[in-house]
Amino acid sequence: MKRKNILLIHFFFWFYIVNQALFPLYIGQLDASYMIGNKYLKDVAITTLLNMLSFYLIYFAFPYFFRMKKRTIALASALVFLVLITAIRIPLESLSWKLIGNLPGEELMFKWMYAWNNLRMVIITAIYAILIRFMINAFESQKLKDELINQRQAGELALLRSQVNPHFLFNTLNNIYSLVYKKSEEAPAAVMKLSSIMRYMLYDSNAEKVPLEKEIEYLKSFIELQNLRTKHPDFVSLEISGDTEGHSIAPMLLISFVENAFKHGSKGPRPGIIIKLTTDKSYIRFEVVNYLKKKSLAFNESKNGNGLESITRRLELIYPRKHVLFVSEDTETFRINLEIEN
Repeated sequence: MKRKNILLIHFFFWFYIVNQALFPLYIGQLDASYMIGNKYLKDVAITTLLNMLSFYLIYFAFPYFFRMKKRTIALASALVFLVLITAIRIPLESLSWKLIGNLPGEELMFKWMYAWNNLRMVIITAIYAILIRFMINAFESQKLKDELINQRQAGELALLRSQVNPHFLFNTLNNIYSLVYKKSEEAPAAVMKLSSIMRYMLYDSNAEKVPLEKEIEYLKSFIELQNLRTKHPDFVSLEISGDTEGHSIAPMLLISFVENAFKHGSKGPRPGIIIKLTTDKSYIRFEVVNYLKKKSLAFNESKNGNGLESITRRLELIYPRKHVLFVSEDTETFRINLEIEN
């Protein structure tokens, strides 16, 4: 917790304590004789100063007692410390009344009632000091916990990205190699598409979010590259509806579902893969349907760490409680429906 916030907690605590002590004065329920010579105000000032002394002695000493391994020794030490503070308070109280309160010596004679009253105040301030110390420590612990979680999630997200990018690049290079090997005239266009994709991967994929239009452009380039391999331009149906302007999305998120569809999709039906992207004011909805190869299970890809399991984990990290992912499969088709709150 920031030092400024800690100071504010202490300030408001003592503001509350002083106002509680002055409350009888506010409502006019004080004996008139007790107000002569500002006796009541002097009492409040002296008691508050002594309470502050007790409070901060306990506040700063408490962590040392708390870190003691043997609880019995810690408890005994704390009790001795409270008695010691009380022994310090009694002569200080007497001296304060003599100097500030201007009381004559005969009224400052030691009485056991003073000792018990000071011990009671020490115990009360000790309770407040421990509670505030615990509260501040709890805030600091929670902040540290949140920072560790954020660091862990950032590291995990970086790992997931590092798994996705080389996996996709490896498949794309294989496709281009096949075109070059066959001396296809489509090879130069494929290289240009790959260049566009690489530019997106190098310069945009490290950002937390990118404009949805860039992700769609990347998606189209990927589909065109895959269509060169399948040799069926109508194999993929891509339908985009709604206004995409103003929407943003995590980079290279949607491509993972499309890549999964190409890997497990059957080359028979036309279209073999149906992709729909719809936007409205608050949501991005993405649907991918592909026909399955015989004996093909799209869920199996998650075993190598680059499939649906990784995609699901990435969604949990980037869009916690802001997305819904539905995956279904029957004997012929595999379907994913993703909705992201934008």
